[in-house]
Amino acid sequence: MYSILLQAASSNTSMIYNVLLWIGIIGIFYFFMIRPQQKKQKDQKSFVDNLKKGDNVVTIGGLHGKIASVDGTTVTLEVDRGVKMTFEKTSISREASAKPAEDAK
Repeated sequence: MYSILLQAASSNTSMIYNVLLWIGIIGIFYFFMIRPQQKKQKDQKSFVDNLKKGDNVVTIGGLHGKIASVDGTTVTLEVDRGVKMTFEKTSISREASAKPAEDAK
């Protein structure tokens, strides 16, 4: 009789530890993977929304240029004297004067 009660108590305790373990794993996953990615997306959106004429930028494809004009969802880059190319705002990766994330470490 006592062994059945001891087994029932042990089972309940191990279930609590399993639940706490899963909550911990989910918490670690959130704070180390999901949250930093959301912050990075927010920063990139803020950067793209604040583009202005005269900024030196780099596109996702690696093209360097100076912003000649910003129109709605497009940006016109001057890549050389008299050579202008139009891109979507979302294709702008970073400022040309800023160091890449790998070099900043």
